Amino acid sequence: MKYNNSTTAIFLPLIIAAAVVAGITIGRMLPPMQGAGLSGANPKGDKLNSILNIIEASYVDTVNRLQLAETAIPAMLRKLDPHSVYIPAKDLARANEPLRGSFEGIGISFNMLTDTILVISALPGGPSEKLGMLPGDRIIYVNDSLVAGKKIPDDRVMGMLKGPKGSIVKVKVLRHGHNELIPFDITRDKIPIYSVDVNYMINNKTGYIKVNSFAVTTHEEFVKNLNELIGQGMEKLIIDLRGNSGGIMEAAIRIANEFLNRGQLIVYTMGRSQPRTEARANGKGVFRKGDLVILIDEFSASASEILAGAIQDNDRGTIIGRRSFGKGLVQEPVALPDGSGLRLTIARYYTPTGRSIQKPYSEGYEKYYEDLADRFSHGELEAPDSISFADSLKFTTPAGRTVYGGGGIMPDRFVPVDTTMASPYLTRVRQLIYRFAMKYTETHREELKQHVTAGAMEEYLDKQPLIAQFVEFAEQNSVKRDQAGLKTSEKVIHTQLKAYIARNILDNKGFYPIWENIDTTLKYAADYLAAAPEKLTQQGLAR
Repeated sequence: MKYNNSTTAIFLPLIIAAAVVAGITIGRMLPPMQGAGLSGANPKGDKLNSILNIIEASYVDTVNRLQLAETAIPAMLRKLDPHSVYIPAKDLARANEPLRGSFEGIGISFNMLTDTILVISALPGGPSEKLGMLPGDRIIYVNDSLVAGKKIPDDRVMGMLKGPKGSIVKVKVLRHGHNELIPFDITRDKIPIYSVDVNYMINNKTGYIKVNSFAVTTHEEFVKNLNELIGQGMEKLIIDLRGNSGGIMEAAIRIANEFLNRGQLIVYTMGRSQPRTEARANGKGVFRKGDLVILIDEFSASASEILAGAIQDNDRGTIIGRRSFGKGLVQEPVALPDGSGLRLTIARYYTPTGRSIQKPYSEGYEKYYEDLADRFSHGELEAPDSISFADSLKFTTPAGRTVYGGGGIMPDRFVPVDTTMASPYLTRVRQLIYRFAMKYTETHREELKQHVTAGAMEEYLDKQPLIAQFVEFAEQNSVKRDQAGLKTSEKVIHTQLKAYIARNILDNKGFYPIWENIDTTLKYAADYLAAAPEKLTQQGLAR
C-alpha cells in the first residue's frame, strides 16, 4: 500500500503508535460504521488502537493489520529523531552482526567477477580455510544450484552462504589448474567481524591503527594491535577514525581509557528519564604518555566522536582532519515480542567540557542527511573558515583551548579534501579501478603470491605496465583515453591499482601502506608528529 505525503503526515503516525502501544490485541473488531458517524471509537479509551480496529473492520478493501504496522512504525520514529529506528524481525540478526563482532557462515570474503562468486580470501581459522578453500576459487554451485553467470546480487549470495552455526552448505568450486569442480561440504561456524582493519609502523617511532567500527570486540582487538606496535618500539600513535560511523559506546569509552589518567572524565549521558551517568578513566591505560593523533572526517560519527571528544577535551592529543558527522544521541535496543526491535534514543551524550555535538534535526529527516552535501556545496571540506559557530557553542578545555559543540567535533588541525589530482577522467574510470585490480590479480596470482609484504608488492608492481594496461581496459569498457586527465590523475590511479591488487593478496596489511602515498591527511599527521616535541605538556597535548 502506498501513501501520499499528506496521508503520511496525518494518518500514519496514528497507525504506527498503535503498533507499539502496550496491549494491542490483534484481530479485535469494532462494530461497523453506522450512517455518517463511527461507533466503537471511545475517545476516552485507547484512541490509537481504536482507529486501527476501525480500519481493519470497515476499510473498503482488505487490509493486513501487521503489514500496516510494519510500514507505519518507521514513519513515527522519524518524527522523533533521525537515529531512532525500527528493525523488522527478518533483518534484526543481520543488523546486530556488526555490533556483536561476529556472524555465522562459511568464513570467506568474496566479490563478483564476471557474474561469478570469486573467493578473495578464506578467513584464517574459519570453516572454509580449514577445508582448503583458496583465494581465487570460483564458486559455481551452492547446494546443487548453479550460481555462476546468474548475476546474483551480493546480499542474496550472503543469504545463501550464511546460516546457523552447525548447519551445512555444499559448494562446488572451479580452481585454476583443475579440470574438475572441487566439492566442499562446509559446516557453518561463528565467524569474527574485525573492527580494527590494520596496524603498522609508519616510521621508526610512529604507529598507525585503523578502526572501522565499534563493536563488542573492538576494545580487545584494539589493545592487541596497540601492544603489537608498542612491542615494535612505537612512541607515537595515529588512530584513524575516518569513515567510522560508530557503534557501541562502551567500546569507545574503554579505548579512551587507554590514554587518560585516573579520574579524567570520558563522557557523560543524560536524558529526560535518564539521570546523568559518567564514565571516567581508571588510570590503568597502556598508552597514557605517548604522543597521540586521531584522524576524523565528515563520516566519523557517534562512538568515534565520543573517543575524539574525550581526547580533545582532556588535552590529551591532537584531532586532525575535518569536522565529524555530529551524532550525539544514545540509542537503547528494545526487543519486541515478534522478534523485531527498536533502537530508541533515550539520552544525549556530552563530551568532558559539556559539549553536545549533536547537529540540529528540527528541519526533518531528509534535511538532516542532506547536511553532508550542504557542507560540500558551502566549501567546508576545502576551507575551515567556511564554518561558523555561535558563541554559545564555545567551550574551554583545561589547557584553555576553545572547542565547539552543536554539530560534530571540530579538528584541532584542518586538512582539506585533496582535489589536486581530480579530473573528469578519474571520475569516469573510478568504478573500473577495482574491477581491473581483480582481473589483474586473477591473471597474475602466482607471481603476486611471491611478494609477502606491502613494500615488496609495491616494488614489484612499480615495474609492471599497470597504467598502460588499465587505460586499454578502460577503453574496452567505453571510457576513451584522456591524456590531459591521465596526466593529472595518473598518480592516484596508479596508487589505487597497486593498493587493491595488494589487498587481494595480502589483505589490509598490503592495502594501507600503499594507499598512504595518496592519503594527504595521514601524511599531515605523520609530519605533525615528527615535528612535535619529544615530551608532552602536562595535559599531554603535543604542541
